[in-house]
Amino acid sequence: MSYSTASHTTFYHRYHVVWATKYRFKVLQGTMRERLREIIRQTCAELDVHIVKGVVARDHVHMFISVPPKLALATVMQRIKGRSSRRVQMEFPELRKRYWGRRFWARGYFSTTSGNVTDDIILQYLELHGKHDATGVSR
Repeated sequence: MSYSTASHTTFYHRYHVVWATKYRFKVLQGTMRERLREIIRQTCAELDVHIVKGVVARDHVHMFISVPPKLALATVMQRIKGRSSRRVQMEFPELRKRYWGRRFWARGYFSTTSGNVTDDIILQYLELHGKHDATGVSR
């Protein structure tokens, strides 16, 4: 496991995120799929979000990303989904027949965090830490 660093921060913030096309239409293929990947990569680069791994399926996207602590995941997802929706609909006008509203993606997304330290390990550490004062002597 390697930690990332910012000016005054060391962090390991990894998220598995998944979101789908509206109505789960299987439209993410061919040149549209490749263009979508490019848009997502550009957006993540601008935000200093590192893509560990990503998969674009025909009706949804999976990404494993590292997000700097200065950004909320909601902000990252809003930017990725908003920008990619707008650009894909502009560049592929045939989508207007299927997506008569302005939304290309389904509402919301799934996310979970990843790490090598479990909740139980953190709770055990805090329990033990609470039993010692600043000098390390048990109370």
